[in-house]
Amino acid sequence: MILFLFFLIIVLIIVLILNIRIVPQTHAYIIERLGGYHATWEVGIHVKIPFIDRIAKKVNLKEQVVDFKPQAVITEDNVTMQIDTVVFYQITDPKMYAYGVEKPMMAIENLTATTLRNIIGDLELDETLTSRDTINTRMRSVLDEATDPWGIKINRVELKNIIPPAEIQNAMERQMKAERERRESILRAEGEKKSAILIAEGEKESAILRAEAKKQSAIRESEGRAEAIIKVQSAVAEGIRRINEAAPSNGYLTIKSLEAFEKAADGKATKIIIPSEIQGIAGLAASLKGIVEDEHK
Repeated sequence: MILFLFFLIIVLIIVLILNIRIVPQTHAYIIERLGGYHATWEVGIHVKIPFIDRIAKKVNLKEQVVDFKPQAVITEDNVTMQIDTVVFYQITDPKMYAYGVEKPMMAIENLTATTLRNIIGDLELDETLTSRDTINTRMRSVLDEATDPWGIKINRVELKNIIPPAEIQNAMERQMKAERERRESILRAEGEKKSAILIAEGEKESAILRAEAKKQSAIRESEGRAEAIIKVQSAVAEGIRRINEAAPSNGYLTIKSLEAFEKAADGKATKIIIPSEIQGIAGLAASLKGIVEDEHK
């Protein structure tokens, strides 16, 4: 009897140990008792009743990402393309996630495909290619609202790839090439235009500087000539003033006049007309010169 009780105690301890569960961080366990929902175990240590309680579902509460395969969609202008999406989601209510919908990931995938078709159906090809942010925002809003009863929070939706038909891709490549060539031509023309403008402005400034230099040179030359004339006239005026102050005799003036005529001739003039008054004085001067020479002899 004692051995039986000892054996029974050991069995109970083993069963108790086997029914101890530790829930890790960012996880939750859904517990059913006799087939019905009983509790949600959070992080920590828990004990379930053998043969009565069971762990119906283990739920990961971390944010997760799922990459769905490409979906065929048709734009408003009847272009068929392939688009694959990436959905970032997080389980916020483990109970609703466990009992809200069968196969939640399949449900989200199908909901994503139908929502994507509805949104792209209202857009043309060019809008689809240039409106990724708008499409992402609209899809996230629709999916988040639809998955609320399933205990799922849609944090983000991204269009991973947009693959148009091959002929559309070729046309787009040709268009992009033509656009690049057009931009290159415009940039080259603008560069040549700026270069021509700079050259013209340089020539203009050079011509202005040359004209200004010539102007300054002419002004300084004129100022020099004027200054020289003023100095000569001042010297002549000073000479006349001094002569007047000295009160020279008529003979001295006559001799100076003859010297002036001599310098004027300078061996180049063939004929010089001398006024009669100077001629008489010149004769008198010659006679005086002869008398002086006879006395010296």
